[in-house]
Parts: sequence; structure tokens; C-alpha cells
Amino acid sequence: STQTRALKYSSLRSTGLRVGQVLLPGDQFFCEAEETLSLSATARRDTAVCGPGLRRSGDRVLVCVGGLLRHKAPNVFWVQSHSKRYVPAKGECVIGIVTAKSGDVFKVDVGASELASLSYLSFEGATKRNRPNVQVGDLVYAQFLVANKDMEPELVCIDGAGRANGLGVFGSGGLMVKVSLGLVRRLLAPGSELMADLSGLFPSEMVLGLNGRVWVKSSSVQQTLILSNLLQSCETLSPDQRRALFHRVKQGTL
Repeated sequence: STQTRALKYSSLRSTGLRVGQVLLPGDQFFCEAEETLSLSATARRDTAVCGPGLRRSGDRVLVCVGGLLRHKAPNVFWVQSHSKRYVPAKGECVIGIVTAKSGDVFKVDVGASELASLSYLSFEGATKRNRPNVQVGDLVYAQFLVANKDMEPELVCIDGAGRANGLGVFGSGGLMVKVSLGLVRRLLAPGSELMADLSGLFPSEMVLGLNGRVWVKSSSVQQTLILSNLLQSCETLSPDQRRALFHRVKQGTL
């Protein structure tokens, strides 16, 4: 069929959904689904987009995971949950660890249930004669090209124009830490107060993977360790506690 039901944004708002509301698995909302939307047409502004944690089923929106309801203008909704298990999604950028080389493909651990594959040709300027210098144990910042439950996840280190654009092998002299997926999304959010506070402590470099891995490098080993410890502490601190802790670090009293 070339037609599919569309959940209207106006009717979704009328169901009583509130941004910041705690939702539990099994919760559901009934929406009007009388109109149809062509799959080849441009999405309308009054059509609600269900992100992670929400699933559309006919005239209902089902909650799949427990967490807080979030909204991004104009009409995107998702559930923000505290989770450490990563499920690959197409287009997401992650930090992976090269674990093996199998023929012309590298096997990369991204923290998911299975390893992802990364072709040696998926690097900027790579050819059959000019192979990238990738060794087992290297960290790579890569993007998912293929990610679904029926196929092996596939990574690339180039964008649509064939440029690296920040992707590729990295990690010399830094430290990688594991945090929750929710914390990474908070750091990547536009105007993130947490990211601003971390950036204001020491001059540093930071690479954020949506799989819950963060790579940090500062001008000294001590500062790198402090930043990595602060990142992991932010998981359980309230905003006031975090600001007080960061103030003590700035004053050198910690």
C-alpha cells in the first residue's frame, strides 16, 4: 500500500501528554488517525514523530521503555530513559574499539549485542593500494550505515561526500570512560549547561559517542583524570550539587 495512517500532532497534544511526565512501559495514548499520508510526500508539520521509546500502532502511541517524555520542536516526541545498553541506530556516531581484522573488514566493538563491521574502504582516501593504518585495539569514531535487527551492523568513517569530517581513528594520549546513554544525550543537547561547565574547567578535547562512550584529553594526565571522574559523577548529582563540585574544582580545593 502507498498510504499509511498519520497521527496528527494536534490530537496528540490533546491526549494530555506533558513534557517531563514519567511514562511506564505499557502506557498508551489514543490519537485521531482518520487522515492518510502518502509515503512519497513531504512530512506535514501537524504529524507527530515518535522517537526512541515510543511506537505507533494504528491509532495508538505505545510506550516501550520507562522514562521522561521529551519534546523537540516542532513535533518530535521521545522517552528519555536511564540505560547503559546500546542498540545500534542508522546515522548515529559512536566510539568503537577495533577487536579483529577479518579479510578486508575490521570487527568493531560498539558496546552492542554483536560486533559491527568496518570496511577498510570506508575511510577517506582509502583504496586497494592505499589501505588505512588501523590496528587491533585502536579507537575509531564512526557512523552507522546499516543498523537493523536482521543484518550485521555496518560502520563507515566517511560522510556522504566521502570526507572524514571528524570520523576515523583517534585516541592518542586520552582516556575513554563509559557513561549512560542519557548522559551523552545531555552533553550533546544544544546549549547544554553540563557541557559548558565541563569546558570551562580546563582546556580539553572531548569525543562523544551515542553508545555511551566518552573520550577525554586535557593538557595533563591529572586534568584528564579529573574530567573523566567528573563525567562519571554527573550521573547521580543534582544541578546544584554539580555546580558546587565544579566550583570546588575551579578553586583547587577538591
